[in-house]
Amino acid sequence: MENTALIIIDLQNDYFGSIKDAKWPLYKTEEAAENTLKILTKAREKNLKIVHVRHEFQGDNPPFFAPNTKGSTIHESLTPKENESQVLKNGVNAFLNTDLKAILDESNITNVIIVGAMSYMCIDAVTRAASDYGYNCFLAHDACATSNIEFNGVKVEAKLAHATIMAALSFAYANVQTSEEILKQI
Repeated sequence: MENTALIIIDLQNDYFGSIKDAKWPLYKTEEAAENTLKILTKAREKNLKIVHVRHEFQGDNPPFFAPNTKGSTIHESLTPKENESQVLKNGVNAFLNTDLKAILDESNITNVIIVGAMSYMCIDAVTRAASDYGYNCFLAHDACATSNIEFNGVKVEAKLAHATIMAALSFAYANVQTSEEILKQI
C-alpha cells in the first residue's frame, strides 16, 4: 500500500492487565499489542509513516491516563522511535484538537491502518473521522482491545461490544481485517 500510515491508538500501560497497578485493564490488550507489534515491525521495515497516539486526561482525579504517570506511558513493547510521529490527545477523537491530520497530510497519506484501544471509543472515533476526511481506512480487529460496557441496565461483554463496533465500522467506514491479512498488504 502506497501512501500509508500506521496509527497506533492509546496502547498505554493503564490498559494492560499484566502491568501492576494498571487503572483500566481491557479485554485482550496483550493480544492486541502482540498483533500491533507485528504490524509495527513490518511498517518500520517498509518505511511507512508511523503515528503513536497517546491519551492523557485533564482535570483532577482522572479514571486512568493521568498526566506524568506510568499508566499514561505507551507500553514498552511499542515504544516510539525518534523518527516516528507522536500525538497527544485529551479526548476520544485523535483528530480533535491535535495535529494528526496535518501529520498525515504532510506525508501525502491516503491510506491509514488503525490499531489500538478502546474499540468502542477511540478506535471508533478515529476510524469514522479518518473516513470522513477521505482516508482509506484499514482496521486490524485483532489488534484492538476493549472492555465490557453497560447501557440502560444492559450489560455487554467486551467480545460482543468489540464485534458490534467492528461490524458497524466494516459496513461503511473501514476495511476490517485480521492483522495477518493487513500484513500481506503492507
